[in-house]
Amino acid sequence: MKTLRFIYSRLPLGRSSAAACGFLPRFPCRGAAPTLLASRTLALSASSLKNRNDSSSHTEGEEGDGELEDSEVEELFQQQVPAGLGQGQQRVFIVHPDVKWGSRKQYLTTAELMMAEAEGLVKTLENWTVVDTIILSTKTPEKKKIFGKGNFQFLTERIKQTVGITAVFVNVDRLSPLSEREFEEAWGVKVFDRYSVVLHIFRCNARTKEAKLQISLAEIPLLRSRLKNEMADLDQQGGGSRYIGGSGETLYEVQQRLLKEREGKIRSALEKLRRKRHLLRSQRKHREFPVVSVLGYTNCGKTTLIKALTGDSSLQPRNQLFATLDVTVHAGQLPSHMTVLYVDTIGFLSQLPHQLIDSFSATLEDITHSDLLVHVRDISHPETVNQKANVLNVLKNLEIPHRLLGSMIEVHNKIDLLDNYESSEPGAVLISALQERGLDELKKAVEREIVKSTGKQILDLRVDLSSAQLSWLYKEATVQDVQVDADEGSAVVKVIISAAAYGRYKKLFGGR
Repeated sequence: MKTLRFIYSRLPLGRSSAAACGFLPRFPCRGAAPTLLASRTLALSASSLKNRNDSSSHTEGEEGDGELEDSEVEELFQQQVPAGLGQGQQRVFIVHPDVKWGSRKQYLTTAELMMAEAEGLVKTLENWTVVDTIILSTKTPEKKKIFGKGNFQFLTERIKQTVGITAVFVNVDRLSPLSEREFEEAWGVKVFDRYSVVLHIFRCNARTKEAKLQISLAEIPLLRSRLKNEMADLDQQGGGSRYIGGSGETLYEVQQRLLKEREGKIRSALEKLRRKRHLLRSQRKHREFPVVSVLGYTNCGKTTLIKALTGDSSLQPRNQLFATLDVTVHAGQLPSHMTVLYVDTIGFLSQLPHQLIDSFSATLEDITHSDLLVHVRDISHPETVNQKANVLNVLKNLEIPHRLLGSMIEVHNKIDLLDNYESSEPGAVLISALQERGLDELKKAVEREIVKSTGKQILDLRVDLSSAQLSWLYKEATVQDVQVDADEGSAVVKVIISAAAYGRYKKLFGGR
């Protein structure tokens, strides 16, 4: 304990041990929970060391079942919420490196549009404001300081002359721990990249157990990089390499092990939820409801469209980036009265590392098991072409089956924001989800593709009205029309029916 007290005394003043051991700085966001007690992380270290020497503290069954209660999920989720910046406002200076050539140059967009998206990300967070922005050219984005010596010196002077900023947002997908440390030492404020900003937007919007677990998993790589920086600071003060309590582990090794154990627990819990999701998909398939995944770039209008298609009043669309983090399923009817399930998916975004996508793989897995994909585009957005390219690139990385990509319906949404819009892309369906324009055409297109993709048949079946044939068809197929022959006591029923259901029908009632 003397060693623990010594290390704790060497932590930088004004920061909690959670922050010193690599936890993210606290972001003020809607619904954020109270921060951890200052001694939480070191207490975890001491407790963990004690438990390693006490075999009765947990059993293999407790370790292996991976099942987490809501309170445990909340505890894991809030362990990532740091102390440090408190509940005050964040005043952010945004830096966008404009890569002039090479593999990192963006060809489908402009630096100004990418800066506009970065501003949108910051403004999504409550109490965050953009103080100033700068677009700065670079030929060396892979270097530690990203910019050349002259530009970096100019940027440093500009930041230090800007009054009242509390953070700098460098608009790149991911900063290395070394780059982050260099910038913070040079500028004297906290530094974020797109990965960390988007993660905190996710955190503000997380509502369900699965979303919270996925976010906690996505934060692990960021915590590891922050841990390296903080331990480097401790080493300079003479405390980072000390062994703890005779365990043979340094503080850094303890924190790495704790992160690894937490990661394993989260992955185990997510795997259980993945199996549960698989079971739900199997049940939907058994009931033969076609599944339509609605996807697109964040804030393109997916939720608004699904609400318009289904009339589901429980859906509350928000004009906000990443308003939807959880997959939700909503039933709707097509013109033939066929019931389909629309799946609302998480929005896509450009320049995000694979770790973030991987963390949400269980959620995105629903896309690969769909019968049809509907790609919604905000056609009024100045970056709509670049957004489409990013969505298609993510789908490619997810290894979506070719049959799904080939049958995907492209929807051009928000045509109400444009004058006399006409699409140059064949097959695109033009709609305004907000004004419910073009929905009939979209439903017809969905029905055509569903009939093709599911192998359903459109048949005219003659049924005996004195039998249970008609009621069975209403239950197991989609009845489109009934022509009754009262004299014969029969009817000709037009149905859309799957091959499996038609096989059961013939077995029960014989023939056509």
